Amino acid sequence: MDKTHRQITKIAREVGKFTARTMKAEGVGTAEFDLIHAVRKNPGITQSEICKILGADKGAVAKQTANLEAKGFLRRENNPKDGRSQLIFPTEQAQRLKNSKAHIEALFYEWLTETLHEEEQMELERLLGILYQRCKEESKAGFPEMMARIKCAMQKD
Repeated sequence: MDKTHRQITKIAREVGKFTARTMKAEGVGTAEFDLIHAVRKNPGITQSEICKILGADKGAVAKQTANLEAKGFLRRENNPKDGRSQLIFPTEQAQRLKNSKAHIEALFYEWLTETLHEEEQMELERLLGILYQRCKEESKAGFPEMMARIKCAMQKD
């Protein structure tokens, strides 16, 4: 039984809605932001590598990349190892956008937690730290525990 009632997911979804609405006003949609994030994390990436990371098709990534380049968020350089492909890099504008998104999210979470007493805020921070650390460790390992649980659950059905 899920004791959290998926409330972490539900809160994150609401923050995401607000952030997406605010980012859209800056001219960047959710899918475009995901692409910018992939490039920021992997500067000098190719479009085919972006496709793999995002699980998106070539046409969609090519269109988004061109749009983001035109908007000034990405730049291209010829790939010295392969004359047929180009390497994609984030611009300073992409970095500012990341900071803008983080700032919007931080303001939302600040607002959300301000009804808690200081001790409650500290306890929430401590508990979230524990959960986040466990989550990152599972992610870095390739999600072995979660894959095993899903496999087990599917066998029971």
